[in-house]
Amino acid sequence: MAARGRSMRGMRGLATVPSYVVMQPTTLCNLDCAYCYLPFRAVDRRMPVAVAEAVAASVNPWAADGRFSVVWHGGEPLTAGREHLAALMAPFAPQVEHHVQTNATLIDDAWCAFFANRGMRVSISVDGPRERNGDRVTRAGRPAYDRIVRGVAALRRHGLPFSALAVVGDPAPGRAVELYDYFLDLGCDVLGVNIEETEGVNTRDNAHDAATVTAFWAELVAAWRRNPRIHLREVEWSLRYAAAVLDDTADGLLPGRLDPIPTVAHDGAVVVLSPELAGFTDPRYGDFSSGNVLATPLRTILAGAAGTGWVGEFVAGVEACRTTCPYFGFCGGGHAANRYFELGRFDVTETEHCRNSKIRLLEGVLEHARNHQAPGM
Repeated sequence: MAARGRSMRGMRGLATVPSYVVMQPTTLCNLDCAYCYLPFRAVDRRMPVAVAEAVAASVNPWAADGRFSVVWHGGEPLTAGREHLAALMAPFAPQVEHHVQTNATLIDDAWCAFFANRGMRVSISVDGPRERNGDRVTRAGRPAYDRIVRGVAALRRHGLPFSALAVVGDPAPGRAVELYDYFLDLGCDVLGVNIEETEGVNTRDNAHDAATVTAFWAELVAAWRRNPRIHLREVEWSLRYAAAVLDDTADGLLPGRLDPIPTVAHDGAVVVLSPELAGFTDPRYGDFSSGNVLATPLRTILAGAAGTGWVGEFVAGVEACRTTCPYFGFCGGGHAANRYFELGRFDVTETEHCRNSKIRLLEGVLEHARNHQAPGM
């Protein structure tokens, strides 16, 4: 099935209007997770309101034309405080959807009221049962798990729906069932599963045995199918792709151009395609930014972002994926940050992240389908 992706038209070049914008209200995080990629998470560099005002000047017209989201992503966004976060959100039009990715440790009744009053959509980070959260610790090195579940309990007490994001460092059979059952009990509506990535300041190796990772994903599919109460992000996309291939409609799944996914750093610098590149510099690529909203409107920055040196190199890498990889129709060429942090440049192709979270994911879905095929088919 995956080989069908080789001939897909897919994405060519960079779109000038994004589907959402990532905003960094502060670089600070109150945790010190071992796998975190952020370089300045111990420093409180807060976004000035002037940056939010500049971003809103471009975002509000986009939102008037259809659904549009701003994602507050740090650091830990809640360390900016309710008053400052409210001031940053104020310039955006009422129809803009606001999302926040949080470690949940600071969520209490007051934060729940803040989310509810603003219709804010909450996604929390937790890696499963207590024993699976050893990498999620405070700055003093103490386990953060009890604080996380207290925050989740506050969300549930207030009747606020939430999504969850789990990082898995040991993708193996047995782990998947445990993971899914945990999140069923936790009460989230949507679950995203990220196999740990080597990126940013996290240099831990992310190579895993192919058969083991494939079995992990196959088991996760089976667990979800037994009780599909949660929207399981990776699995549902895989099944959608598989169905489109069978219906010969897969060409329509990928957009015509790459979503620029602009990340606006605390100081207004704009990095496209991969939020994980924000805050880093390289002798060859510089600071990866395509401009600063305090000097140039976001819409203008995105209109010219394809001219940023490393972006062109990445697009060349995507084209190489298109012509060589049978999984291209499924993943669309992968992520810029994974190429850079694993291989040191952007015009390369397959990464460990591709193998773990794209190729093995699709193979796991297909393995599950083969193992549960009706007799006689």
